[in-house]
Amino acid sequence: MSRIGKKIIDIPDGVNVTINESEILTTGPKGELSCENFSGTKVVQENNQITIAPIDESQASIQYWGIQRTLLNNNIVGVTEGYKKTLEINGVGYKAQMKGNNIQLSLGFSHDINYEAPEGVKIETATPTEVIISGIDKQKVGQVAAEIRSYRPPEPYKGKGVKYKDEFIFRKEGKKK
Repeated sequence: MSRIGKKIIDIPDGVNVTINESEILTTGPKGELSCENFSGTKVVQENNQITIAPIDESQASIQYWGIQRTLLNNNIVGVTEGYKKTLEINGVGYKAQMKGNNIQLSLGFSHDINYEAPEGVKIETATPTEVIISGIDKQKVGQVAAEIRSYRPPEPYKGKGVKYKDEFIFRKEGKKK
């Protein structure tokens, strides 16, 4: 049985959830998101609360139960609060700066990397070594952060590269004589 799927989702004030056969539309103060309504689950909305249950005891229904609840909860949090990821850039001469809607990264290559932010995601540089990515879609925010990090992941000897703010890099000892 899904422990996550059993949890009830509370709908905050100002959020409207519309349940159709194929999709669930969530509208709030920050925007509008939709997620797929899986055929193996039953979504019921009563008194500003949403409960999700599998239709039957089949393997497919039980598998979709928890993911349906998680996706719907992520949409509700996204349209009310939004999501934010912070990246740190470590290394001599490594920096980031905004060029309009694009971010220009200097990461020790012979050329600068220009990354264009997708629609619905906002990128800011608080300092030249800190990049803040925010938006209402959790998947898009995480994907943009992962793509920027993939240009120069942190290395284990000096810790140079792009890392998440809360990420810990295990350091290796250098070569011994």
